[in-house]
Amino acid sequence: MSLSKLQPPPLGARPADLDAIEVLVRRSGSSFYHGMRMLPPERRAAVYAIYAFCRVVDDIADEPGALVAKREALDGWRDRVNALAEGRSDDALTRMLLLSYRRFDLRIVDFLAIIDGMQMDAEREIVAPSLATLDLYCDRVASAVGRLSVRAFGDASPAADRVAYCLGRALQLTNILRDIGEDAERSRLYLPREWLAEEGVPPNPTAALTAPGLPALCTRLAALARDHFRGAEEAMAGCDPRAMKPARMMAAPYRALLTRMEKTGFLHPEQRVRLPKWQKLWFGLRVMTA
Repeated sequence: MSLSKLQPPPLGARPADLDAIEVLVRRSGSSFYHGMRMLPPERRAAVYAIYAFCRVVDDIADEPGALVAKREALDGWRDRVNALAEGRSDDALTRMLLLSYRRFDLRIVDFLAIIDGMQMDAEREIVAPSLATLDLYCDRVASAVGRLSVRAFGDASPAADRVAYCLGRALQLTNILRDIGEDAERSRLYLPREWLAEEGVPPNPTAALTAPGLPALCTRLAALARDHFRGAEEAMAGCDPRAMKPARMMAAPYRALLTRMEKTGFLHPEQRVRLPKWQKLWFGLRVMTA
């Protein structure tokens, strides 16, 4: 059932605002919309608002356009996020963010970190970042999302923040490994420059695809992602089990995707590895019934 049909509406939101956010999340084409329907209405509404915010600022960074216009748009969102602390909002999304911010004690700094991450993508074509820069990028575009999400899931403990720290990095590194070919088409290469040098891989997106040392580098990055998955699992032991169900639901298919890529030996980075839909559904059902 649509959140707007519930009485009273979750978070005390306007039904039209709830509908607007649900439409935005559905249009993303992500399985996220259906996966998060397991959450209680108020938590679901907050998570949808967080996701919608991420989609909006990500679109600013990714869509064609002049850099100055992108900076202005992202700065505009910084102003709107900071306005939440003053109780101000100006449209359906910011009204939903304001309600979520108040209800679940979300942190302004995490919203701002996400915008900073999108600006990293918008300002330049990222090619061979340092390990430190790559880690910062992962924290901003993934772990910061996790820090907001775990609070909406129902756990604001330090252990939950640790889950966000580790799981965000694990998911983003897995994405990077999956998208090496697609990123090269966009003149981007998110692999760390130190490891490129050590494995003799040129810091050039196209040339890197056929470099003999690339599979070894990818194997190293996969091992780092595995470490973060383990760190997230260990941190979950100190969290509210119910609140961690959505996090487990997100982690399971990514771990399986990483395994599938590892089995290929990373010999064909230009080919995007995918999981079948039935396997994603199975993971979701297993977590929900656990």
